[in-house]
Amino acid sequence: MAEPTTAFSLLIPVYRADDPAHVVRAFTSSVQEQTLPPAEVVLVQDGPVGEALAATLELLADGSPVPVVRVTSPTNVGLAQALTLGLARCSHEIVGRIDADDVSLPHRFATQVPLVAGGLDLVGSGMVEFEDDEDVAVGTRVPRTGQAAIEAYARFHDPFSHPTVVYRRSAVEAAGGYEPLGRMEDYWLFVRMLEAGARVDNVVEPLVRYRVGEGAYARRGGREQWRTEVALQRAMLRIGFTSRGQYVRNIVVRGTYRFVPEGVRRVAYRILIARGGRGARR
Repeated sequence: MAEPTTAFSLLIPVYRADDPAHVVRAFTSSVQEQTLPPAEVVLVQDGPVGEALAATLELLADGSPVPVVRVTSPTNVGLAQALTLGLARCSHEIVGRIDADDVSLPHRFATQVPLVAGGLDLVGSGMVEFEDDEDVAVGTRVPRTGQAAIEAYARFHDPFSHPTVVYRRSAVEAAGGYEPLGRMEDYWLFVRMLEAGARVDNVVEPLVRYRVGEGAYARRGGREQWRTEVALQRAMLRIGFTSRGQYVRNIVVRGTYRFVPEGVRRVAYRILIARGGRGARR
């Protein structure tokens, strides 16, 4: 029997608000610095960008040690559609994700890709959060591990950090792919993958450094985010992923979270969400 391949595509979406220096760091950390580098990079430009970012994308593509596939949308179509466009151009079954302002640790793909090549459909990891200096952590996201624990937790909260995932393209497509849903298109995709029988896991070790930008906690609250929350919960109930009781609990708990003051939201996030609902740790 042939050995499972570890060749994979790296999918990076970029749009006009991305800082060119951050994009360079995300690219180099996920390509040049990896002990298991991608076989190709699919770089999706979501709409028009400024001159500085456009020049940066050209330099990255020209200087890359692996082939770079450029995908450009003439208008800003949003993350879900940008990722759909990118997935269609990925040459490999295994696809790794990184956002344009985050940092992959050097052994990230050497850790995750063999797990997917060995039979899993999706593997996420822990994350270290930082603000300006990537070497100064301001928080850690500790994920649930194991199929049963992940499926149970997914009925209350997103069990994967989207910038950390490596998945099978066919498993994403079998679940219907990315669908626009505010800032929750990733959670909605993962729910549908689990409902479709995807085999999943997380690596507890933080393999990605996640940049916490200004306004990160403000964006998790407000009326628009509440409307998205309700839409997600209704969708999960509709496909039978959650029960009526879980739906009510989620609307009350997660809905209330959207309207508490930003400072309270920050503390609640640290205690209940970033650490996988386990409570604070020393």
